[in-house]
Amino acid sequence: MTVRYTDAPLTEVTPVLARQRCGRRAHIAGALAEEQVARYYETRGLRVAHRRWRGCRGEIDLILRDGDAVVFVEVKSAPTHARAIESLGSAQVSRIMMTAQEFLGLEPRGELTEMRLDVALVDGQGVVEIVENAFLDF
Repeated sequence: MTVRYTDAPLTEVTPVLARQRCGRRAHIAGALAEEQVARYYETRGLRVAHRRWRGCRGEIDLILRDGDAVVFVEVKSAPTHARAIESLGSAQVSRIMMTAQEFLGLEPRGELTEMRLDVALVDGQGVVEIVENAFLDF
């Protein structure tokens, strides 16, 4: 066992601890934003089918049912809606689209299932903005 001695005061935060704390905060903030978005959709009559569904190619934050249709939702939170949407890159969009296809492969109607891909933006004040069929622009 190796023991290291340091003169640094215990109150000093190391870069590793700072990253861990930041990561925990981001995880909690993301989970809260997803919960808020799920409630938003539920008040509009959609039913949450899956949260953080993981396929071979990636993860989808929320998968909802709107009758027979499936709605895939990527949740982005940031201080402003503009900053939230800026954090969505083309590589991530491709992964989400491939993951959605994988999910549809498990549906009885397969890729004939009615579906859409939304982005839900949550700003620092907790205001939710939904961009329906957001991936059409990518």
